[in-house]
Amino acid sequence: MSTSSGKYLIIGCGNTERGDDAAGVLVARRLRELGAHALEHSGEGLALMESWKGCDSVILIDAVVTGAAPGAITVWDGNLAPMIGDTRGCTTHAFGVAEAVELARVLGRLPHRLSIYGIEGRSFDLGGAPSQEVAEAVERLVQQLVQQ
Repeated sequence: MSTSSGKYLIIGCGNTERGDDAAGVLVARRLRELGAHALEHSGEGLALMESWKGCDSVILIDAVVTGAAPGAITVWDGNLAPMIGDTRGCTTHAFGVAEAVELARVLGRLPHRLSIYGIEGRSFDLGGAPSQEVAEAVERLVQQLVQQ
């Protein structure tokens, strides 16, 4: 996990009180256990845009619902592909990750490189634990990111 120049940031988004929505936060926590610098974030859009301010390269991880199998990991280049209409985030905020990316694009405030990793969720019940599929995907993604 390195970049040749500039500030590099990993942000795991989610809510640990809503089942599979914890995916991004769990990735960030596991990366920190392994010695990497990773932030936990609720996914609230305006605060998210502020958290990556001044960063050249950002990896953003969040739970998604796209219709894929639970635990599937999808990667988007946030600088190329619009997110609104492509995926429905599982945020409890009306202005979440997808909206933050699109607003940042319009305002010219996207990082030079923005990689978005979505972990497909299936259960977002308040007070629920992450599903087994998501827990396994968290570990797969952590290992993938550590090897980069």
